[in-house]
Amino acid sequence: MEWNSREIDCGGQGTETWLKERLGVPSASQFSKVLTTKGARSTSFMGYVNALIAEKLTGDPTYVKVTEDMENGTNLEPEARAMYQLINETDVREVDFIKHPNIEAGCSPDGLIDKPCDRGLLGGLEIKCPRQATQIEYLKAKKVPTKYILQLQGCMYITGRGYWDFFSYHPKLMPFTYRLYRDDDLITSLAVHIDEAVNLINDGVENFGWDGVK
Repeated sequence: MEWNSREIDCGGQGTETWLKERLGVPSASQFSKVLTTKGARSTSFMGYVNALIAEKLTGDPTYVKVTEDMENGTNLEPEARAMYQLINETDVREVDFIKHPNIEAGCSPDGLIDKPCDRGLLGGLEIKCPRQATQIEYLKAKKVPTKYILQLQGCMYITGRGYWDFFSYHPKLMPFTYRLYRDDDLITSLAVHIDEAVNLINDGVENFGWDGVK
């Protein structure tokens, strides 16, 4: 089945255009606030929906404090992406923001892999550049950390792709790659809850819009 997700050029992630496109839109990096890895509604569901309603009404993104670790990760991302391409002998295509074909939900992938893998699937890439001790933790665990599973499965839900590579990079340590394949059962549950969230956001915008005292 053809999957026509909507790729949006924002002039780069983090730009004003990128922030505007994401306003009030459930995004894969926050899908753990919608659903748990067991397929149940997250306790953060309504709080996340309320935050997105507020974004739509005010035109202001939810404030996120940029930590030193976040800034370090952003700075190292191009180096990490180049290393991933070298190790895997594949090209990674950068995309700013992608929306689901039919609803206002999206993701900001660290890259798309357009060459089919040995299973004939197209994929994507999520890069993390953690502190050195965390890198060792990931290497020892040999799996995707639970807190990122909904993000990766969410990217597959939005893009229709069949796998997502989790790539953890530290410039002085061994890199770690784990290929996570599509979990259709989890994605089916995610789709139901995202659809509900989008409907609640639309209702909230309709019911709580205010032009001020006249």
